[in-house]
Amino acid sequence: MPNAENTTAPKGLWARFNAMPLDSAPRTITVAVALCLVCSMIVSGAAVMLKPQQEINKTLDKKTNILKVAGLYTDGVDVEKAFSAFEPRLVDVAAGKFSNAADPETYDQQAAAKDPARSIALVNDPASIKRQAKLASVYLLRDDADQIERIILPIHGYGLWSTLYGFIALNADGNEIYGLRFYSHGETPGLGAEVDNPKWMAQWPGKLVYGEDGSVDIGVDKAVPAGIDGSKYHIDAIAGATLTSRGVDNLVKFWMGDQGFKTFLDNLKKGEA
Repeated sequence: MPNAENTTAPKGLWARFNAMPLDSAPRTITVAVALCLVCSMIVSGAAVMLKPQQEINKTLDKKTNILKVAGLYTDGVDVEKAFSAFEPRLVDVAAGKFSNAADPETYDQQAAAKDPARSIALVNDPASIKRQAKLASVYLLRDDADQIERIILPIHGYGLWSTLYGFIALNADGNEIYGLRFYSHGETPGLGAEVDNPKWMAQWPGKLVYGEDGSVDIGVDKAVPAGIDGSKYHIDAIAGATLTSRGVDNLVKFWMGDQGFKTFLDNLKKGEA
């Protein structure tokens, strides 16, 4: 006769699993692993599904910040409609001239900077960005006579804890600053993050980038350097945020200098861009 013990033993993997005590180690580990797998699939699926909307929000935020630095943003404004006033262009940074090598509407400068085929490694790197994209996005705002009224240039560089990404807006002369603002950074709240403070940003409009000899004289410092007209070229450093202030000083000088947009701005003024 068959052994009674064998006839009552659970058959199959699932039956043996159900027969385990609820607090047994194998059952606990199995449930935990299964739960982790299910949750990871849900999170991965949500990330894939939400990615298109995240990209749309990212683009909308970028356009909003361009409008703000150009003085065209108001609460409730239709961002897409207001942004249509701008003429997006790509610039070959080294040549200082417009380029048709990519679509300015979809070009991702940050991604290009990480691609060795579309960027250069920097030896002289005061902004601490390591690589610089060969092409840069610029945004032109024209008046009713189709003359350039403002030039919006992307800028970025390292502060204390993070890379600061932002825009600087210049008036038609390519020298007088209309505004500056950062839209992404990870600086210390209450200290370096004061780059977002409207009072600090209010120092920039009306200041000049270049001196009479063409040198980049705009600077962020605790005191006005010797030989510099503070009323024209000086921005007060952020109290308690020396390294962030130095980072902003370095990145602005880099992007406004010969390695950045200076050649392009010179060509633009001469009508040779």
